[in-house]
Amino acid sequence: MQTLFIKTPVTVEAHAAVVGKKEGEGPLRDCFDLVAEDIFFGENTFEKAESKFVSQAINLTLKKAGLKPDAIDLLFGGDLLNQCIGTSYGIRSFEIPFLGLYGACSTMAESLALASVTLSCGQISRAIAVTSSHYYSAERQYRFPIEYGGQRPPTAQWTVSGSGAVLLKNGGRGVRVTSVTIGKMLDFGITDANNMGPAMAPAFVDTLKTHLKDTHRKVSDYDLILSGDLGSFGMEMARELAKDEGIFLGENYADCGCLMFDLKRQDVHAGGSGCGCSATVFCGAILPELESGKYRRVLLISTGALMSPTAIQQGESICGIAHAVCFEGE
Repeated sequence: MQTLFIKTPVTVEAHAAVVGKKEGEGPLRDCFDLVAEDIFFGENTFEKAESKFVSQAINLTLKKAGLKPDAIDLLFGGDLLNQCIGTSYGIRSFEIPFLGLYGACSTMAESLALASVTLSCGQISRAIAVTSSHYYSAERQYRFPIEYGGQRPPTAQWTVSGSGAVLLKNGGRGVRVTSVTIGKMLDFGITDANNMGPAMAPAFVDTLKTHLKDTHRKVSDYDLILSGDLGSFGMEMARELAKDEGIFLGENYADCGCLMFDLKRQDVHAGGSGCGCSATVFCGAILPELESGKYRRVLLISTGALMSPTAIQQGESICGIAHAVCFEGE
């Protein structure tokens, strides 16, 4: 069994989503708390801009909750950059005890899962889960600097610039985390760093299958099943792989990478990706629907491609992983 059941109530106290200019031009614009006016977000480097996304998301979350940083016992966070500098430099002024995480694009679900399990133990009262990414900083690290002008294939995805933060507390009323399913590493031999959706799709299906088995539920028990950032190619592959397992994903299945952008109007190829993808879509668009009662039960499955430029250059294949977090309305 890979699923941990959160029996002591862990509830969402506040949340916020901050995104970049391109994300703000997409269909979810009105869902976000703050949209940056330019790619630098008023800073002089892309990495500093990403850190600002993090600090702004946390500030807005604390403001909504009416709390100061010293009210937070623990912060779980991470990003795509080496040594997680997007997060670490973004939170340094808060002086909150910090556990840095790296799960690639699955980091939002990973941080939510670890925060929920820690809170359910009763050792802490409040924790924040936060993740971020930035298109230009990620491209520079994993592929080529944008100035290089490299050709992007149709399978490539656009790393979301933004950050999402969720403040969870022990007890209380509201939207609850009821279970988390920790995923396993899966490797199907894909070596193309511009084709991450299909590399992550098998992990998504494996985690979904395990979650349904562990909880004795079926797809129809959820108002929404949300994959992290498979994009259009990965989402199609996920449907086919799930069908092979006897799992039929219908209209209650969506992908954050496809929701973030208008794939016909915006030039993002296969859709969105990055740590900030599932974080901003979930915090900005999905959690409010749970709070309003439109959704009763939502399963967030953030997916990650665990690779590095060094591994790819050495001919290694891309491992995929996915973690699931179940949220239920009051």
